[in-house]
Amino acid sequence: MAGALDEGKITEYFRNKSVLITGSTGFLGKILVEKILRVQPDVGKIYLPVRAADAAAAKRRVETEVVGKELFGLLREKHGDGFDAFIEEKIIPLAGDVMREGFGVNKDTLRELRVAEELNVIVNGAATTNFYERYDVALDVNVAGVRHMCEFAKRCPNLEVLLHVSTAYVAGERQGLIQERPFRAGETLKEGTHLDIDTELKLAKDLKKQLDADGDLSPKEERKAMKELGLTRARHFGWPNTYVFTKSMGEMMLGRMLGGVGDVPVVIVRPSIITSVQSDPLPGWIEGTRTIDAILIGYAKQNLPCFLADLDLVMDVMPGDMVVNAMMAATVAHATTYSEQKKSQQQPPPPKQADPPSVYHVSSSLRHPAPYAVLYRTGIRYFEENPRTGPDGRAVRTRKVRFLSSIASFHLFMVLKYRLPLELLHLLSLLCCGLFGLAALYHDLARKYRFVMQLVDLYGPFSLFKGCFDDVNLNRLRIAMASAGGPGLFNFDPKTIDWDEYFHKVHIPGVMKYVLK
Repeated sequence: MAGALDEGKITEYFRNKSVLITGSTGFLGKILVEKILRVQPDVGKIYLPVRAADAAAAKRRVETEVVGKELFGLLREKHGDGFDAFIEEKIIPLAGDVMREGFGVNKDTLRELRVAEELNVIVNGAATTNFYERYDVALDVNVAGVRHMCEFAKRCPNLEVLLHVSTAYVAGERQGLIQERPFRAGETLKEGTHLDIDTELKLAKDLKKQLDADGDLSPKEERKAMKELGLTRARHFGWPNTYVFTKSMGEMMLGRMLGGVGDVPVVIVRPSIITSVQSDPLPGWIEGTRTIDAILIGYAKQNLPCFLADLDLVMDVMPGDMVVNAMMAATVAHATTYSEQKKSQQQPPPPKQADPPSVYHVSSSLRHPAPYAVLYRTGIRYFEENPRTGPDGRAVRTRKVRFLSSIASFHLFMVLKYRLPLELLHLLSLLCCGLFGLAALYHDLARKYRFVMQLVDLYGPFSLFKGCFDDVNLNRLRIAMASAGGPGLFNFDPKTIDWDEYFHKVHIPGVMKYVLK
């Protein structure tokens, strides 16, 4: 990795560079596109493959789902009337599908634009993040999509770095200090098991054929069968859900396809829970529901009387802009080293084994931990100062949430508080033919029960997570930047964040404004 890094070196690297970013319509993808364009207006081209039927549809998607967002307001102000022309010059939307070879982009289009010949950087941010996605879909995007990307990368003679966005939670439910190291081929989280990616791909394909051949199944039943297969396979190998399981396989695919002698550097960035933009360019901006935000939204709607969480445990969070800053710093560090080696032609002797990808945990649990209690107390404070308004126009009273720190205590509470009253209400409602408002009361209580159980099923493993992500590799980047005068525009040090102030004044207001509209 290169020595000193500073703001100038990072911004200057992207001058005249061609960058391809998958997943640009996602939360991190938008932040990355905006940041590159804002700090280095002389970037070459930014290619954005998006799922679309044709070039016109791809352009519309990028205009509405990427550059049309509030996040680009500062950039729009900077360029004024020339904004649209600037975007048209720099951004090249590509109609395609990341699940297909060559990103699904028409071969003539790739040849005409000379994408492979000109490309310097690939950032793979495309993923399906649904915890319980259909197994075939999750494998197509998170595993086969990585394979297609690697095959394309091998055809790019001027490529200097490939950065892959994964998740820190590929660690599953491990405890203790979790190191920044890539997966070994076939590695699992359960002793006595061995993972074969090709077998998993075939398994999903065979079940899909079998389900298609069975004409009696409805689309809903087919989806359920494919989802259950994914969850079963994930838990068989020790992962809690299909998302983190297939992201782990995606990392293994990277190691298998790239990393040989002469191959470009491969960087894996593993963010923890990604939260709203802290400062740059629009504090509080967020899209989609993050893990902890589902709890906030449930609380805001007063649908969350209790939750499975230990308030003393650490919630490992990193603001989206800091994650992108770390991605850009890692990109430049590895690309610079690689290009300097090529220029000097002083390659080291061929190693006996392929070089593994470099892994970076973009996390806060080790360097500046924030317990779940921070989220709870700032949430109470925020909603007391900014009460929600009910359907009748009156302010909704802020109620405290009961947190249960073990699965056993949670299930006991839910049985006594909800399950038994639900059964009794259901019986009374039937006996009274739905009179006296019993049917409405039953449905309201059942809705709250389902909501809490669904949240716990999805996010319970994270709220009781007892691991701590080592960030020694990322810290080397911080040290390299500190030695050059500080991070400047590219701060990714969680120690600079006051968590109480961030959640109270930035993140929670952002969730209320941009997610719970």
